[in-house]
Amino acid sequence: MSAAGQDIERDRAAATLYGLALGDALGMPSQTLTREEIRRNYGTIEGFVAPFAGHPVSDGLDAAQVTDDTEQTVLLARRLIDCPGAFDAKGWTEDLLEWEAGVKARGLLDLLGPSSKAALEAIRHGANPAEAGKSGTTNGAAMRIAPVGIMVPAEDIDALVAAVEETCRVTHNTGEAIAAAAAVAGYISARVWGASDSAAFKTAIRAAELGQKRGHTAGIGDMAERIAHAVKLAGAGVPVDVFAESVGTSVVSHEAVPAAFGLMRMAAGDVWRAGLLAANIGDDTDTIGAMACAMCASGCGMDGLPQEHLERLKSANALEIEDISEGLIALRRRAPVHSREVVS
Repeated sequence: MSAAGQDIERDRAAATLYGLALGDALGMPSQTLTREEIRRNYGTIEGFVAPFAGHPVSDGLDAAQVTDDTEQTVLLARRLIDCPGAFDAKGWTEDLLEWEAGVKARGLLDLLGPSSKAALEAIRHGANPAEAGKSGTTNGAAMRIAPVGIMVPAEDIDALVAAVEETCRVTHNTGEAIAAAAAVAGYISARVWGASDSAAFKTAIRAAELGQKRGHTAGIGDMAERIAHAVKLAGAGVPVDVFAESVGTSVVSHEAVPAAFGLMRMAAGDVWRAGLLAANIGDDTDTIGAMACAMCASGCGMDGLPQEHLERLKSANALEIEDISEGLIALRRRAPVHSREVVS
């Protein structure tokens, strides 16, 4: 790859992670709330806002602060960078347990999701880590998968999906969750490399199809079709409420991930717009926003991020994203040399 191509990868990798954090922070005050509850408490969310006192999950956080989506993404990135080669599942299990202990020590409520919680509790009681995630179908794996998309080149789709499966196995070892995470990673990987939106979407669908065949058979079996349907619906210009009712916005992978792809299409790749759509859509707003904004940002780079809002995000959180993105790109460049230059 040319020096210019390498610069594009570096820029888009950092933008992906900052975009994820932006979407997460925008959706933080509205997570778990219905659309009606969001309107009642905030009106329409048009920027960073603080959660209301007594929020069931976000109480104790301030406007522009991130949640578990960003924190676990950073955690996974560090695990990948610190232990290149075979994924350290035992170390990853310890990372998640230590992370949750730290959240509790801070007096916050945004802890592990249902699939991660169940799997780690099983491991605590002696379960085989390879079996602990056999019923995990929620979106925890997809929400934090961006580092794998940055790290593994999209042209080796089998290697990409295999890497996704490795990171999913402890907590989300099901066809549904792996397919969902593979779709997000596939799109991001292709866009970081410089592929067009349409080419990246094809990669995402293919990754979902391959991921569906991995892990245990729990959950739905048609992730690729659900993502394609959501994107088609979004492209048809239906109202957001109608889209949300049709696709779903809950924590299950087969709703949240198609919703994120659909909002990316509705926003025409605009990171801030995608984040605002997600923040107001109801239910798992922070995770849907994190995924949608990460995918948008993987295509537009740092120049496509809203700079004023980005500065506020940085001041509200200690993210260390530049160092992390550099480490992931370094791993990406250790993979087989790209046979093509960056495409548009």
